[in-house]
Amino acid sequence: MLKQLVYLVALAREQHFGRAAEACAISQPTLSAAIRQLEEELGITIVERGQRFRGFTPEGRSILDHARRVLSDCDALRQEAGALRGELAGRLRLGVIPTALPVVASLTSLFRESHPAVAIVVQSLTSVEIQRRIDAFELDGGITYLDFEPLDRVRKVPLYREDYVLLCPDDGRFGRDRISVTWREAADLPLCLLTPDMQNRRIVDAMFRSVGCVPRVEVETNAISNLWAHAGVGAWASVVPRLLVSQYGAPPGARALTLTEPHGSQRVGAIIPDRAPASPLSTAFHAAAEKAGMTVLSEHQGRS
Repeated sequence: MLKQLVYLVALAREQHFGRAAEACAISQPTLSAAIRQLEEELGITIVERGQRFRGFTPEGRSILDHARRVLSDCDALRQEAGALRGELAGRLRLGVIPTALPVVASLTSLFRESHPAVAIVVQSLTSVEIQRRIDAFELDGGITYLDFEPLDRVRKVPLYREDYVLLCPDDGRFGRDRISVTWREAADLPLCLLTPDMQNRRIVDAMFRSVGCVPRVEVETNAISNLWAHAGVGAWASVVPRLLVSQYGAPPGARALTLTEPHGSQRVGAIIPDRAPASPLSTAFHAAAEKAGMTVLSEHQGRS
């Protein structure tokens, strides 16, 4: 039955019989037959069938939840066995908000010092997707915003505070002696911002609303690197985390001005699923994040 549960979870992830079969390295008829066999063994219909995959029945969604837990427990059992043999192994799956990607290496390198046999997979995801994948047993941990929007069923470790600067043309409307700019002033500029599905954008929009302004957004992107790139061509300004400028500097022809009135910042931290028992990989990631704390990652904020 374990293999059938693997196929079922793959189908839920891919939402397509062919892609799920490919992900499991089997033929589509083999996958379909295995799921039909699972339905017969359990005596319920799990999948709504038609010309193509249409989703899961209510009973099927309940079975899917159990399948994810069973497979997660099997992974945790293998991890625990490795740890008892003296070496934690497996694959640590992390989801990271795009604005925190510059600091991931500080944390993963610290993790690797203690667990060199663990492979690490880092995916750039929105905060909403990180929460969804943790709930679906698809991530062992993540790095995300801790406070602006609610997080459920997770344990948190604060890492640093994200504050914001305006990347603007060096020869633009602000004199060269300026080191800061207000949010109200920034709202009047042609801006390149992240797309509204990104929590960073919702934070930035809230900052503009707090001073009674609607930003003049001319370019939207879901890639943090595009904020940096667009600020470098002279036509747009971008609101970016100070961390981005600390890591990569301002693009040629642009400079970073601190955004003030108000000064806003958000806590960013590591999270793991709040489950008992926690998987050894999640526990080890949590320990590495606690060890890092404000010390290792704060180095990146000091490079402005």
